Amino acid sequence: MSTVDTSTVDKGAGPEPLQALDETWERALCVVAHPDDMEFGAAAAVARWTGQGKTVVYCMVTSGEAGIDGMHPEECREVREAEQIESARIVGVDRVDFLHEPDGVIEYGVSLRRLIAAQVRRHRPDIVITGNFRDTWGGSNLNQADHIAVGRAVVDAVRDAGNRWVFTEQVTDGLEPWPGVRAVWAFGSPQAGHAVDTTDTFDAGVASLEAHRAYIDGLGWADWDPREFLEGLARGAGSRLGVALAAPFEVFPMGWGD
Repeated sequence: MSTVDTSTVDKGAGPEPLQALDETWERALCVVAHPDDMEFGAAAAVARWTGQGKTVVYCMVTSGEAGIDGMHPEECREVREAEQIESARIVGVDRVDFLHEPDGVIEYGVSLRRLIAAQVRRHRPDIVITGNFRDTWGGSNLNQADHIAVGRAVVDAVRDAGNRWVFTEQVTDGLEPWPGVRAVWAFGSPQAGHAVDTTDTFDAGVASLEAHRAYIDGLGWADWDPREFLEGLARGAGSRLGVALAAPFEVFPMGWGD
């Protein structure tokens, strides 16, 4: 249970209110570029959903092997995969798939769509979650190329997964088409219009980020506090949702006519 005090929350705060996400679903697949991406914006939301009995699977397109300057990529791969598995466990996720694409140089294209479509067909989710793939985080803070490539590919791969005539070799090999994804949700987007209350699971989200200790230490950010960082983001979204803390998402409906 979070220790955040909700008694002073202004229910009318925020010039642009966020809408509550539709939580009437059972299975989600989270596809992001690197270990730690989920923890920098969505882990507390995942803890909420697994606490509701929903099934959430993580898929890392890379293993983040280029993410620590002072560690050789082969060693880094092992360390970061282990940290991600533990981080996922903290928020109730017991399956993490690694696609082992090269960190830092992911290219948007058919091959990436093919890999992600296979994951969608394999796990058959109702909702697919990815990270912000807009050019910036808002203002002048530029996004990273891997995030943009993966997010764009996720949206297209979800559509691919429902079409049996796209990547037909997957169907031949035993994967069935899956047109059942209702929407793709991109956390951290500067164009987010929805959010979910993470007040009660905020502490789990912090612990999940703190599990990436080698990566955080490798960043060399003096006096950087994961709790303070996440709380700053969550309070802003919470004020727009009318709660203490929240995680914002941009929603991309996948149904025809939506």
